[in-house]
Amino acid sequence: MKEILLVIHMLTAVGIIGMVLLQQGKGADMGAAFGGGGGASQSLFGARGSATFLSRATAVLAAIFFATSLGLAVVYSRQSSEQGRSITEQVAPVPAAPATQAPAESGAPAVPK
Repeated sequence: MKEILLVIHMLTAVGIIGMVLLQQGKGADMGAAFGGGGGASQSLFGARGSATFLSRATAVLAAIFFATSLGLAVVYSRQSSEQGRSITEQVAPVPAAPATQAPAESGAPAVPK
């Protein structure tokens, strides 16, 4: 279950990146007003059709991303509660090493503290 959610989550993330990169910036409308390109997108989607289509598709992908994020959080929290301990509790504590000092007669210079 969590593998399927994770794959959907990753594909949705890549889709959001692609949709955002395909969208034109807010300043691109001014260039189109003075005769700048956009003929192909106007014939396929209409004058503002491509912007609304891409923004709606991005919103749908964002909703799916949000839902899979919540789903993954629930799945992984259940998994950790079934094990009974969190990740930080599962790591064995490292015992502190005792501080060793060199004897003064060894000829090594003393380090001030």
